Amino acid sequence: MTNFLFIIFPIIIIIINYIIKNRSLIPNYSGEIHQKFIGKKKIPLSGGLYFFSIIIYLFFNQFSFFLIFFFIIFFLGFISDIRLLTSPKLRFFLQTFSILIFVYYSELNIELTRIYLLDTILKNIFWSCVFTSFCLMVLINGTNFIDGLNGLVLGYYGILLIIIFKLGLFEIIFIDDFQIIFLIMMLFFLIILNFLDQLYLGDSGSYSVAFLVGFFLITIYQNYSIISPFFIVLLLWYPAFETLFSIIRKLKLKRSPIYPDNNHFHHLLFLFIRKKFKLSNNKSNNLSSILIVFYNLIIFIIATIDIYHSNFQVFLIFLNIAVYSFLYLRLFNYKIE
Repeated sequence: MTNFLFIIFPIIIIIINYIIKNRSLIPNYSGEIHQKFIGKKKIPLSGGLYFFSIIIYLFFNQFSFFLIFFFIIFFLGFISDIRLLTSPKLRFFLQTFSILIFVYYSELNIELTRIYLLDTILKNIFWSCVFTSFCLMVLINGTNFIDGLNGLVLGYYGILLIIIFKLGLFEIIFIDDFQIIFLIMMLFFLIILNFLDQLYLGDSGSYSVAFLVGFFLITIYQNYSIISPFFIVLLLWYPAFETLFSIIRKLKLKRSPIYPDNNHFHHLLFLFIRKKFKLSNNKSNNLSSILIVFYNLIIFIIATIDIYHSNFQVFLIFLNIAVYSFLYLRLFNYKIE
C-alpha cells in the first residue's frame, strides 16, 4: 500500500495540475515588479495546494492543533495567490495575529538560546511568545522573499529535511521514517515540475513550507535542547538573513520593507549569470537556484560534524553572512554598471 502511494500521489498531482494549467486557474503573473524574472507564461501557483494536501495526509492524526493554523497560514497565502488579499500590510497583520495565537496556545516557546541576557528575558512567558512568533514571522516572510527561482525554496527545505532525517532528530517528535521519506520525495517531485515550468509554489506554498519546518525545528529543540540552538539557526540562516538584510536595505533606501522588489540576492545572481554567460532566462534561473542550494548543502553537511558545539555553529553562521554580504555587493555593483 505504501509503495502504491509513491505512484498514485504524483499521478493525481499531474492530472489536477494539467486541469488547473489548461483552464488558467491561479496564474502566476500579476504584473508586479518582482515577477519580471519569471516571465509571462500562465504557469499556475498550485504548488502550495499540493504541499498542503500532502501534509494533511501525512500528519492528520498527529498534529491536529498545528494543522488548524497550518491551514490558516496556507489560506492567507492562497487568497493572496488568487488576488483576493492584495494588501501586504493586511496580510502581514493577519499572519502575525495567527502566529501569536498559535505560539501562545501551543506553548511553542523558545526559552533557551545560550545567550545569557536573552535567556533571562525569555523566562517571561510573554516575551518568549513574542520572540518565538517573531522568529516564525521572519522565517515565513524570508522564505517568501527567496521564492523567486525555480526549485530554490523546495530545494533548500528539501536538503534541510534530509539533514534532520539523517541525524535521526525526527524520532524525537515521533515522526516515522515513512512520513519523512514520503514528504522529501514529494518535495523533489514538485521541484521537477517546478523546473519544467508546470507549477510554482506561490505564497501559499512558501508560507506553508516555512511554517511547517519552523514548527518541526522548534519542537525538536524543545524536546532535545542539548543540541546547539545555533545549529537550528544555521539551518534557517538563508531565509532569515534574507528578511533582516532586506529590511535594513529597504529602510536605508526609505522604502517599505513589506513591499517586494527585485534586488534580492537570488535576483542579482540570476542577472549576473544571464549576462555573464549569455544564457536563456530559464537556464539562468535554474542554475542560480542550483548554486544557492548546493552552497547551503555543503554548509549543512559541515555543520553536522558537531551539532552540539555552539561556537562551531556560530562560526558557520558568520561565515555565511560574510559570504552573502561580499557576493551581494559584488553582484549589485555588477547590476548597476
